[in-house]
Amino acid sequence: MDGAAEGAAGAAGGGGGMSHKECVDGINKSLEHPTVKFLREKMEKAGCPVWPRLLTAITCKGQSSAGGYSSGRGGFLLLHVFCKFQKYTIDKGTLRLVLSITICCNHMTFQDEINQVIIHELIHAYDDCRAKNMEWTNCAHHACSEIRANHLSGDCHYKRELLRGFLKIRGHGQECVRRRALKSVQNNPYCSAVAAKDAIEAVWDICYNDTSPFDRAP
Repeated sequence: MDGAAEGAAGAAGGGGGMSHKECVDGINKSLEHPTVKFLREKMEKAGCPVWPRLLTAITCKGQSSAGGYSSGRGGFLLLHVFCKFQKYTIDKGTLRLVLSITICCNHMTFQDEINQVIIHELIHAYDDCRAKNMEWTNCAHHACSEIRANHLSGDCHYKRELLRGFLKIRGHGQECVRRRALKSVQNNPYCSAVAAKDAIEAVWDICYNDTSPFDRAP
């Protein structure tokens, strides 16, 4: 799952990113973003409320992550870009999905980057919430959520692609989604490069066209 990391990590590479206070202020501001509000409302209706305290500002050392999503269901913390999986302690006795979203302050430079990270991760959280059998160690499950998150979050808007140095206009959207989704699944330690590519191809049509909870791709 690489969220807004290609742009955010690259932009922040030389400047140290935001201070913790700036980052927290940015997260609070993101809570008023229309898409963030929409996704949080849908999550709450699905029985998985995303409280503000579950959005955490951290300093990510030694990696180019923009942010991450902790899945209580899968027991893993997924960090972008490298998508490293770490054990996440949860209460096995509760039926409520335990989740949290982390934002790497030192890799953020603009409000838009924080917005994008949170939107991207909320789509993963929504997928985790609505699916009864979601397993992040399953390459096809991971691939599907990556395709959806990159497609529906706006990560692959042509203006963002231009800022990343990808100059193609026609057909850029699907190419971007494929590239970013594949990169993330390949970094899943449970998915080889070949398995990641096969998973993307296997689920592409159904997952790219699945725009829930949106009526259509934003």
